[in-house]
Amino acid sequence: MDVPPLIGVSTYLEDEVSWGVWTMPAALLPAGYPGLVQAAGGLAALLPPDAPERAMAAVARLDGLVIAGGPDVEPARYGAERDPRTGPPARARDAWELALIDAALALGTPLLGICRGMQLLNVALGGTLVQHLDGHTGATGVFGSHLVKPVPGSRYAAVVPEESAVPAYHHQCVADLGRGLAVSAQADDGTVEAIEPAGEQWVLGVQWHPEMGEDTRVMRGLVAAAAAWGGRRTG
Repeated sequence: MDVPPLIGVSTYLEDEVSWGVWTMPAALLPAGYPGLVQAAGGLAALLPPDAPERAMAAVARLDGLVIAGGPDVEPARYGAERDPRTGPPARARDAWELALIDAALALGTPLLGICRGMQLLNVALGGTLVQHLDGHTGATGVFGSHLVKPVPGSRYAAVVPEESAVPAYHHQCVADLGRGLAVSAQADDGTVEAIEPAGEQWVLGVQWHPEMGEDTRVMRGLVAAAAAWGGRRTG
């Protein structure tokens, strides 16, 4: 029996969450993320923030990795002063997820960054971020939608070849690209919507939230790469 690839997904760590009769600290993740992994044929494993030095051991057990969306990256991580519109830092999560990205890149593990995850991928490779832009959300707490156009010949275009509408909720984006990264999709206003490095390793960052839509193709691309990668590791 074929074993589905194991896809790790990074999570939030919140000081106070309520459910049932309980209010206490919790590691959590919107259900759309594991649901999308499962719909694409993978097994989802949730990765709460941990000591960065444990990231290599965690990623070594995975066939693929997703860095999920979430709070703004701390501007000090890319040498910038904080804009007043930038959210409060999530330093433990920044450190853990940057270590996960570094481990995935070092090991060759297939990697998908979603929204914050794409921004962290860029920062991990020395890039910078625009700390505020308008027009890429709906109302507060409501996802918007806009068109994204793939760059022909890119990894992203290989899985989604046509211009498509995507669910979006972000107010930050890529400014200067990190080392070895190229733009693989853009919005009509020129905002960078997907990035990827050259080379054989399957790595992609997308600015939107595929877990909030019906299109599974981006995640299916990761899961297919993870299945091939897992087979090479264990074969």
